[in-house]
Order: sequence, then structure tokens, then C-alpha cells
Amino acid sequence: MTDFVYSPPDGDPVILYEDHELVFVDKPSGLLSVPGRGDHMADCMIARLRAVFPEILLVHRLDLDTSGVMVFARSAHAQRHLGLQFEKRQTRKHYIARVAGQVAARSGRVDLPLTVDWPNRPRQMVCRDTGRPAQTDWALIRHENMGSRLRLMPVTGRSHQLRVHMLAMGHPILGDPLYATGAALEHPRLMLHAQGLRLRHPDGGKGLTISAPVPF
Repeated sequence: MTDFVYSPPDGDPVILYEDHELVFVDKPSGLLSVPGRGDHMADCMIARLRAVFPEILLVHRLDLDTSGVMVFARSAHAQRHLGLQFEKRQTRKHYIARVAGQVAARSGRVDLPLTVDWPNRPRQMVCRDTGRPAQTDWALIRHENMGSRLRLMPVTGRSHQLRVHMLAMGHPILGDPLYATGAALEHPRLMLHAQGLRLRHPDGGKGLTISAPVPF
């Protein structure tokens, strides 16, 4: 990836929901969640939001190439409350992915520990000796041409978890610049979208589910 040039998409943040404690947005593919290293990578989701909500605070991240629902906090209380929900796996997230090949089963779970592939950072890899536990539930939505559309429900939240788990299944996510090869790589973007996020509101604990339309 030495020839990578950061060229984020234009446009104002797409606000899915906002109130006195929370802001949900639909992050586009190609935009960082937080600033990268260097002034040329300062443009990101949180920076764009701070132009509208100066008090905004980070809760979690999505990969550069992944699109979909993100939640931000508007107070330190909300940030702590939401952070604990993510840490204790009390949130519910689901993603839509297009993968290479026709997945034979209807559903399943990938349970493979993950660790950093140090010589090839930021890639991650399966490692049964030193990897951290990682589980992904998945369900087949339908077959599409020579590929499949899946619903992915991460149980844990490891870096690149969905991307590496799909690769380990033999069905890499289409358009993945780190893990796909050959024809699977020849797509305009990573075909992975965070469609829905469910959590408890930090003011009162009521369940709240926000979704973003799938762009592919």
C-alpha cells in the first residue's frame, strides 16, 4: 500500500439521528473516522462533525474503507456510558457485505483468534497461539452472480475482524484493498457497510436502533 493516496469524498455529514446526548451519522467509504498521521490526513468524520457540533466526542471507529452507522457522544457522560456498552459487548451491530464465491451454508459462526500481522501492518491475521478471541456470526441473504450477500453480526470487535474472518472462510469481501486478490479486488470500494447499530440511550437507558441504507 505504499502508493496509497488519501482522497476522501466530498460532502457534509449525513446525520441519521441527533439529540442532546448523541449524534448518529452515515460515514462514507473512503473517509477516516479520526485524523491520520500528517496534515494531509486531517480530514475525517469527527473533524467534519465538529464544524457542526463543537463538543462532539469519539465513541468507536469504522475502517477507512467501511461505510455506515457511527455514533458520537455530545457529553463526557454519554461518551463514558456508550464506551462501557461497547466494552461490555452490550451493543448490537450488523453489517452487509458482498463476498466472493457462493457461500454454501445458510448461516454460521467464525470463531478464530486474531492478531496483528506485524511485517504487513495494518493487516491482521488468524493466530491460534497469540491471537485474541474473535467471533463473527453470519447469515446468507442471497447469491449474486458469482458472489454472495451476507449479513454479518460481530460478537467481538477486533480490528479488521469481519474482513479477516471472511477471508478465512474462503470468501473475501469484494473490493478489499488489503485482503482480496484477483477479480475479487476489482471493485470500486470495499463492499462492507455497517447497516445497523442498537444501544441503550445514556439518558434513561431506553433501547435505540439506527440504520443506514446500503449503498451497494
